[in-house]
Parts: sequence; structure tokens; C-alpha cells
Amino acid sequence: MTPRERVKAALRFEQYDRIPIEREDCSGPGIKYPPWYTGGILNKKGSYTDLWGCKWFALEDGVCGEVKYHPLEDWSKLDSFKPPMDYLRKLDLSMVDSHCANTDKFVFPAWEPPMPNIFERLQHLRGTENLFMDFAYGDSRLFKLMDILNEYYIPLLEKWAKTDVDALHIADDWGSQNSLLISPEMWREYFKPIYTSYVNIAKSHGKFCLMHSDGYIEAILPDLIEIGVNSINSQIFCMDIEKLAALYHHKITFWGEIDRQYIQVFGTPDEMRAAVRRLAEAFFQYGFTGFVAQCCYTKGALQANQDAEFDEWQRMNDAWAK
Repeated sequence: MTPRERVKAALRFEQYDRIPIEREDCSGPGIKYPPWYTGGILNKKGSYTDLWGCKWFALEDGVCGEVKYHPLEDWSKLDSFKPPMDYLRKLDLSMVDSHCANTDKFVFPAWEPPMPNIFERLQHLRGTENLFMDFAYGDSRLFKLMDILNEYYIPLLEKWAKTDVDALHIADDWGSQNSLLISPEMWREYFKPIYTSYVNIAKSHGKFCLMHSDGYIEAILPDLIEIGVNSINSQIFCMDIEKLAALYHHKITFWGEIDRQYIQVFGTPDEMRAAVRRLAEAFFQYGFTGFVAQCCYTKGALQANQDAEFDEWQRMNDAWAK
């Protein structure tokens, strides 16, 4: 199988020759993005301002930092606020199709500039505390702002959907360590329709839809499955891995990652290997359940643990082949 065929098989719960590994089987779209921030260097200590006017501060190298200036902290600025449509016009995707044609890997848009992340962007623009108060009071201005964001996000997705990428990518971190950040009922009322529209853009153009969401998000997994999300990249070690496998095998593909909070940074190579085996045993007892090994590392992840994870997935694949 080619890498592209292998990942597609995992997303369809079909038979594949080995467990797909993102760093081996996937590719970005092969283009250079226009600058989407000014005033600093991404992932370096210091500050920078993104294309929405949010100012980020990083206290150390290797992290994106946090937004400390929120352009719409004061609602009085809402009427004059505009999405960064100029950036959308500058985003040249003319070379994407040739890249897709010349690789046998599974291609989807990279993280930068951010794919649609409406919940996170609302926090960046309003400030997290303000945003949660907006939800609590049902402030109508919040819904106007969401519409403004989608004036950018929907054309962005549609622009990517017209290329030959294999999937579209959406992202929002919805979980704390042990629950959603808002009630599941509120999530379904405010955000499920939005994500449904995003997924529909992908499906109407024959694309898969991948989603990233950190934290404990089990409460909305049935909803993501219902609206057609093909794969979820989440912190599965925050949740009950065996329960996830039992409930959702052959329903959604887990684009898995190893615990970044402990194992990657503070664990041992043996613990890393045991974590890989736990995932393999949990998910593959049900056959071709749909699983992609991510092999993505946080700042501070020990090199020995990175090597151990990749090697253990290879060992899993050697055993698979036999």
C-alpha cells in the first residue's frame, strides 16, 4: 500500500498492511504561507501579533505563548471589527495540486496559519473570562462575532476544499483535564451546527475531515461522529483509553498521541513502550478499528522517549506483518 492508501484505509476502517504513522505516511500541502504575524518570531521568547490583532507573549523558547492583548475585550470595538480577508486573498494554493500529485503521502493542510478554531479564536479576541461570561449571559454580540469569524473560516475551508488535498483540518481545544470547558448541552447548541457546516464543506468535495481537540472531550465524541468527523486527534491519555476503544471502534479514527503531560517529558523509555503497547492492545483487539500513530512531541519531550515510541510502533508493525 502507498502511505496515502494506508491512511485512507484507517479512516475507512478497512484493512491496511501496517499501522499508519503520521511522520511517515502524511505530508503538509507543500506551500509557503504568507506571513501571518508581525513583531516577533514564532516559538521564540518575546511577543508577536497575529493576523487578527491578538498579541501573544512567550516567556521561553519553544512555545507559542499566550494571548495577553485581546482586541475585542471591549465590545464597543465590535462594530468596526473585520476578519483578515486580505490574508485569505494572499493565500496562494496554486501549487498544492502539483504537490499532491507528486507525493504518495496523505496530504492535509498544516497548522499554520491556524485552520478554523472558532472557540479558541473567540477566547483570543475577547479574553477567556469575558467569553465565558458571554456564554453565561447569552450575549447577542457573541453570536455576531461568531458570524464574523465564519466570514473568514468558511471561505478558507472552501478554498482548501477546491484543491487536491486528501482532508480538511479543524481544531479547537475543548477539554480541561477531566471535563468539557462548557456544558455538552451548550456546546451542542452553539457549536455543533458550526462544526457541521465545516464538515459538510469537506464531504461535499470528497474530502475527509480531521479534527484536533485537547483535553477530556469524551462527552462530545458521539456528536463528532454524528456530524461526520472522520478522525479525532486528542489527548486520549486524559480519558479511559480502553473505554474509548470499546465504545467508538469503527466509528471514528483516533489520531493517537502518547501522554504529553507525563510520559513524554518525565517518563522512561520503558514507560513509553508500555504506553504504545497499551494503545495497540486497546484498539486493535477489535480489528481494523481506525488508528493513526501520531509521534508528535511537546517541548521538553526526552529524545530517548521519542526514539522509544517510534521504535515500538515499528515493532508493533513487524508483529502485525507476521
